[in-house]
Amino acid sequence: MSSPSATPAPPSPARRMAAVALLVPVLVALALWAFAWPGARTAPRDLPLGVAGPAAAAAPVEQQLRSHKGAFEIHRYADEAAARAAIEDRAVYGAVVATAQGPKLLTATAASPVVAQLLQQAVSAGAPKGTQVPTVDVVAAPAGDPRGAVLSSSVLPLAIAGVAGGSAVTLFGLRGWRAAGALVVAAALVGVVAAALTHTWLGVLTGNWWDEAGVLGLSALAVGGTVAGLAALIGPAGIGVGALLMVLLGNPFSGVSSAPQLLPEPVGRIGQFLPPGAGGTLLRSVSYFDGARAMTPAITLAAWAGLGLVCVLLGGLRRKRGAGEGAGEPAAREAVAVAVG
Repeated sequence: MSSPSATPAPPSPARRMAAVALLVPVLVALALWAFAWPGARTAPRDLPLGVAGPAAAAAPVEQQLRSHKGAFEIHRYADEAAARAAIEDRAVYGAVVATAQGPKLLTATAASPVVAQLLQQAVSAGAPKGTQVPTVDVVAAPAGDPRGAVLSSSVLPLAIAGVAGGSAVTLFGLRGWRAAGALVVAAALVGVVAAALTHTWLGVLTGNWWDEAGVLGLSALAVGGTVAGLAALIGPAGIGVGALLMVLLGNPFSGVSSAPQLLPEPVGRIGQFLPPGAGGTLLRSVSYFDGARAMTPAITLAAWAGLGLVCVLLGGLRRKRGAGEGAGEPAAREAVAVAVG
């Protein structure tokens, strides 16, 4: 009869101390890099900007904007009405209209107050000395949140709520359909509560109440499903991996406080494929722009949520199968012993 395999000895206290001493500085360095580096390198990079007006009048304006190498992605429009429509559709962050009296700036503080201020500075610097550039806010930020601080501050709490939900499902021992159902119900309640706070109480979201609640809930489900799914597949360590991905990277890479095009590449692009960035972009579209450009971030969130829930269900099936095989082993050994005897 073969002897049972020996259980590997746990790491010694000295090794555990060394692991902690090395891990903490690495995490601190990673956090500082993720949060501080994008902020220190904030600058426009191919920022979509419109130029409108007759070709002869618009050409000098376009040339002046192109002198900022790599800063702006110029879109040409025939007139001011077309430029306004492009801003409302979120095709551009703003537009410079060439008029007989000089340049006129169209902005959208609802898209990004930081970008609106940056455009004012750039256009004013290129205008003739002493010229006052008139500015029109086509899609204004709500009076209760003119700097977008409340909306940008909602990204981290939603990520934390998702991580908490995924962790709770794992630590409470929920598996399979029960875990998936708990995550969906918790996310729905998060969406309702968050909409009640931000829309009804604070008045900083101005779109359809139920659409906003749906976006907030889907954002929480995308994070929670990912955390729970990772934990179901690789064990409790999945909670840490999911938290690092969503909070440590997803939050600073989201670009919600400024704009993805102001973050260094490829941070801004990566952030839009993570739930915090996609959720922030979708919430702006639904709340301030009647759902314009909402398809891509909605699909991104749905994909994260769906894959997370699938992993939760697969993890539950794997545990059931393992438990069944473990229960069958003693009976099989007993049958073999009887047959041999």
